[in-house]
Amino acid sequence: MAKSSKVSIVGAGGNVGSIVAYSIAMQGLAHEVILVDRDKDRAQGKALDMNQAAAAVRTHSIVRAAKDYTDIEGSKVVVITAGFPRKPGMSRDDLLLANADIVSEVVENIKKHAPDSIIIVVTNPLDTMTYVALKKSGFPKNRVIGMAGILDGARMTHFIYEKLGFGAGQIRATVIGGHGDYMVPLPRYSTVAGIPITDLLTPKELDEVVEATKKGGAQIVKLMGTSAYFAPGKATAIMVEAILQDSKKIYPCSTLLEGEYGVHGIPNGVPVTLGSNGVEEIIELQLTPREKEEFQRSVDSVKELIDILESQNYFGEKE
Repeated sequence: MAKSSKVSIVGAGGNVGSIVAYSIAMQGLAHEVILVDRDKDRAQGKALDMNQAAAAVRTHSIVRAAKDYTDIEGSKVVVITAGFPRKPGMSRDDLLLANADIVSEVVENIKKHAPDSIIIVVTNPLDTMTYVALKKSGFPKNRVIGMAGILDGARMTHFIYEKLGFGAGQIRATVIGGHGDYMVPLPRYSTVAGIPITDLLTPKELDEVVEATKKGGAQIVKLMGTSAYFAPGKATAIMVEAILQDSKKIYPCSTLLEGEYGVHGIPNGVPVTLGSNGVEEIIELQLTPREKEEFQRSVDSVKELIDILESQNYFGEKE
C-alpha cells in the first residue's frame, strides 16, 4: 500500500461520492476516508453509517466528515464528484459552465490543502472537467485523471454478456475516447476468456453492443430520473485502489494527450497504467482507419467544449 492511504471525496453527500467512499471503506483500501460536502449533517450521517458498516466487516478504514477543506490535508487521492447531475433530456454538454465553476472552486481548495495529491475527476462533462482541473490546479498531467473508460468498459461487458449468455466474469471489454456520445467501443480488443468477441458475435450483434454501450448512461437516466451511481462509484474506487496499491494495472482513463494518438493538448480516454504516481504510462493501441476517425470525433467533441470555455477567457490570458 502507498505511504499515504488517505482519500478525500468532494461531493460525498451525493450518490456517486457515497458509493466511492463506501467501496473504499468496505475493502479497507484507505486508513482514512474524508467526506467533503456542503451539507455537513448529511456527510456526518453517511460517515457514521459507513463506519458502522466497516466495523461489521472488520476493516481498518475510518470515515470522517470534513468540517472544512483543511481536513483533506495529507490526502494521497482526492476524488471530485461534486457537480450538477444529468436530468432526463439533458446532455453532458448542458452541464458545462455550471460544473466548470464547481470544479474550479474545488480544485483551488485542493491546491491549497492537498498540493501533492492525485486528483480523480468524475464530474461531467468528464473529459472537459478533467481539463479544467488540470488547468486550474497546475498539477502535472499524471496527477489529474478522469474516470471514464472503466465505467464504459463495464457497460460494454454487461451488454456482451446479455448477447452471449455465458462468460460472466471472463469478459474484458475495451472502450476508448470521451465519456459521452462519441466514446469508441473496440470489439477487436474485447475478449471472453481470451477469445475475441468478434469470433463469438455476429457483426449485427456487435453493432448492437456498441450502440447499447454508448447509450448506457442515458438509458439509466431515463429509467431512474438521475445519473447512474453504483457502477461509476465502483469504477472510481477501482482507480483509487490501483493508485494506493501501486499496482501498475492497465485501465482506460481520461488523461491529457500530448502527441499520443496524434492528439495535442486535449484529454481523452485511453489505456494507461495506474500506480502511485497516477498515470505512469500511456499505451497506444493500433487503430484501424475507421477507429482513428471515430476517436478523432471524440477528441473534437471535447475540444469544442474547451473552446467554449477558452472563448470566455475561462482560464485567463493564453500564454
